Amino acid sequence: MLKKRNSFLNRFQWIGISALIVFLIPQAYASGGNDSIAMGFLWIAVFLLLAKASSLIEKWGQPAVLGELVMGVILGNLVLFGIGWFESVKHDPILFFLAELGVVVLLFQIGLESNIQEMRKVGLRAFWVAILGVVTPFVLGYYVGMWLMPGLDTNAYLFLGATLTATSVGITGRVFRDLGKLQTREAQIVLGAAVIDDVMGLIILAVVIAIVKTGAVSTMEIGTITAKAFIFLVGALFLGQLLAPYISRFFSLIHTGVGMKFTIAISFCLIFAYLAYLVHLAPIVGAFAAGLMLVPVHFKAFDNPAITTEIETAVKNADTKTQKEVKGILDRFNDHHVDRLVEPLGHFLVPLFFIMTGLQVNLETLFDLKILGIALVITIVAFIGKLVSGLAAGSVNKWIVGWGMAPRGEVGLIFAMIGKQLGVVSEEVFSVIIIMVILTTLLTPPILNYLLRKQQSA
Repeated sequence: MLKKRNSFLNRFQWIGISALIVFLIPQAYASGGNDSIAMGFLWIAVFLLLAKASSLIEKWGQPAVLGELVMGVILGNLVLFGIGWFESVKHDPILFFLAELGVVVLLFQIGLESNIQEMRKVGLRAFWVAILGVVTPFVLGYYVGMWLMPGLDTNAYLFLGATLTATSVGITGRVFRDLGKLQTREAQIVLGAAVIDDVMGLIILAVVIAIVKTGAVSTMEIGTITAKAFIFLVGALFLGQLLAPYISRFFSLIHTGVGMKFTIAISFCLIFAYLAYLVHLAPIVGAFAAGLMLVPVHFKAFDNPAITTEIETAVKNADTKTQKEVKGILDRFNDHHVDRLVEPLGHFLVPLFFIMTGLQVNLETLFDLKILGIALVITIVAFIGKLVSGLAAGSVNKWIVGWGMAPRGEVGLIFAMIGKQLGVVSEEVFSVIIIMVILTTLLTPPILNYLLRKQQSA
């Protein structure tokens, strides 16, 4: 009886959410530009509700991120059926800012939940996975592009190869996180390799841009770009861990409450995201590094959550074994308290990023059979290039590592947009890249999800 009642309530809740969305979307569309700030509030609410509705996909064993991406793709292409409700928000600067902030917060969360000691253990493996995951797709992309699309400028093939080197650590990290697999060796290798991959990909992009603009690039310039990236990553982790305890202790003298702890954590995230941008790296690299360096010991001077004190008081008269078990649970809870403080911010911002990423996908490119055929071959090459990287992962599940490196996501879109802005990437090549990004982004989460669940049940 209770089960039937809960089932009825769930249906009622979904009907209520659906009715609310159906009511709000026309209101947001009709409001036009009358009040851009108020309209922004309404669109954020609509996207959050739609993202939550897309989580129905979890009932079929798929990660929530896939539902959010697919929802974005559907919304962005309703115009093909004469429904232009979402066209005005595709390039909304406020929503774009919140979406970018969302992916920065996501990588910060992944950094917080990752164990830097474990990542050091797989550091060499991650390095070789990244090397293979960059060199193989770049070479394949360059030469297969020449074979499939002869007669283009050499720079177009260079850009195609550079785009295939990208890895969207946000998408892969979200899948591992949704399934509670961030602490596995495969996840640690993929996350470490994805960060190195991101740095190497951005170095290649910077070199290709220099070649496009000047016709050549010196070894000195390549060395400078590489040195900046290396110094930032090593310096951020070393100096961050060195300074974090002193900064934390200083602010604890002002206040030891939860608000101060949250402020320090999120400020670290944003400052290091900015520092990464200063050295021409993606801000998400800095956010990930910030999460890695904020180990629990840095917040020992702050108050524990009130609930832990209440539980300790409640079990004070219990037997020794119970007290010991409860203390272990509370210690783990306190160690991850910063993760839990940041989590509500992630619930707000991260879905906006994946919805906005999906909105940028134009399915009209699928209607040109020639472009579609070329894009499918390039997509296969893109998958092969990353699956090969799993061979360097050592004694872990190589398929999980290879597929974990596969999605191009927002990074691939950024590479493609830069090439288009420089006039190097033609409409034809751009469409090929977009289809490749769509397929690698949408196919990877369910495949990775299947492999992880299969490993768990083995």
